[in-house]
Amino acid sequence: MVRQPFLDPDKIVMSRLARGRAMVCRCLSRNNPLVTAPKTPEQIRAVVVGGTGYGGAELIRLLLAHPRVELCRVTSIDHVDEPLEAVHRNLSATGLTYEKMSLTDAAAGMDVVFLALPHKVSATFAPEIETIAARVVDLSGDFRLRSADDYTSFYGGPHPHPHLLGTFVYGLPELHREALAGATRVASPGCFATTIALGMLPLAAAGALRGPIHTVACTGSSGSGAYAKAGTHHPLRASNLKIYKPLAHQHTPEIEQTLRDAARKHGHEPAFTLQFVPVSAPLVRGILANSFVEIDAAVTREQVAAWMHEFYPGDGFVRVLGDGGRQAEVVDVKGSMFAELSWTFGEVDPATGRRQLVVTTALDNLVKGGAGQGVSSMNLMFGLPERTGIDQPALWP
Repeated sequence: MVRQPFLDPDKIVMSRLARGRAMVCRCLSRNNPLVTAPKTPEQIRAVVVGGTGYGGAELIRLLLAHPRVELCRVTSIDHVDEPLEAVHRNLSATGLTYEKMSLTDAAAGMDVVFLALPHKVSATFAPEIETIAARVVDLSGDFRLRSADDYTSFYGGPHPHPHLLGTFVYGLPELHREALAGATRVASPGCFATTIALGMLPLAAAGALRGPIHTVACTGSSGSGAYAKAGTHHPLRASNLKIYKPLAHQHTPEIEQTLRDAARKHGHEPAFTLQFVPVSAPLVRGILANSFVEIDAAVTREQVAAWMHEFYPGDGFVRVLGDGGRQAEVVDVKGSMFAELSWTFGEVDPATGRRQLVVTTALDNLVKGGAGQGVSSMNLMFGLPERTGIDQPALWP
């Protein structure tokens, strides 16, 4: 790809300042191991499109700290010309302001474009997505599904460019790590979809999923976005629990598609459905999912443990806790890319003759369930180790 040079004198000045800061950082790091080392010259030039929401905020935070990324611009239709730190007050001075421009212009000279746009907005940019040279990671749900009928049913209307459905690689490294290497268009999974699928993937791969999966999952308010709504108003949410979109959440077909792919990849014909009830919980970050399944009565506790540990060998972001001990919790993973997985091995139900199994998963909806997962896909797309720049421990407590 031929890169187009930046000629904006302000950006030239900022580039010189950045080089100066890198020299200072290099000198400090010789004497202080806690100072981050300077970035390498082979930088991946990135733009975030739609950078004022919480997903955009997480992308900006992660990309600014990434050792192989230069965040060159952030676009938005609001807060134009304001510095990033005026909107996302966790940031120090970045030298960047929100810019309003077309997707084509935003992508000019970039290596990767992150779309942090609402559902049904990313799809409207399909003609430009098809033509830009940069690689694209879309955080919305607009290109995750392969079925146009499922999109119409769960997203409230037909896809404006259905020919693109199925052309994006689904950005779940735990299932599609090989396909992500070298991919040019990635649809990053949803937060509920990631949480629930991570718990069920080992069972799907083992051919153990038969019949309905019943899942109840609680989520924090940040999953509803940065702009206030009646359902996320603090007095109504802070001491409340409520279900929403029962058996009709838009991540349902996404999860079923993912688990069918896992079953077929390992030689099994899928024979299950998902019955999913989301719960609005009084916390800001995090998802906790409990999935109830029935497995063959002959399956042993040791077999279930083997399925889980073999699918997650320990080199990724899923921490396998086991059965009967510490359970997955949101506080353990908040602010990080890590997900926790535990399970409860139950008795054989005399009414069905099948064994009960409860699988519990927890993650941060904005990181592993959102922006961080998009960055891990970017790492694989550019041939970097998956954990580059995003393997910091969770906040505690």
